Amino acid sequence: MQNLQHYYRDTQHWSAGPHLFIADDLIWVFTPLDTPGVHSPSWNAISWGVELVGDYTTEELSPGVQGNATQGLAALYLLGGITPDALRLHKEDPRTTHRDCPGTRIVKNDVITMVTACIADKLPGEHIPGAVA
Repeated sequence: MQNLQHYYRDTQHWSAGPHLFIADDLIWVFTPLDTPGVHSPSWNAISWGVELVGDYTTEELSPGVQGNATQGLAALYLLGGITPDALRLHKEDPRTTHRDCPGTRIVKNDVITMVTACIADKLPGEHIPGAVA
């Protein structure tokens, strides 16, 4: 994490980085969740940035990274009171230069399905994202 901090701050001269880095063994909070991150040009100010450790153009998503990503994303969607259908992949940003991110082995609909199921497991019953009780 220190190397990433140095890269973003000292080499790129960015004010922040992605909010979360997800690996098979840990989820690191890199930029506070209440601070705009630097992760995708069109969405820095309106979304959380989540980076998965690995190259998912050449690597399969490991069960550890998949599990941590599912849990981390579910927590963010619950915190924000929004639905996983709002998921945006980096490559969908019209202003990005990273057209392959997060890689061909990450399938958006599969991620949405896993996160939706995780939320349902955590909070069984009827839920309307954004509804105030």
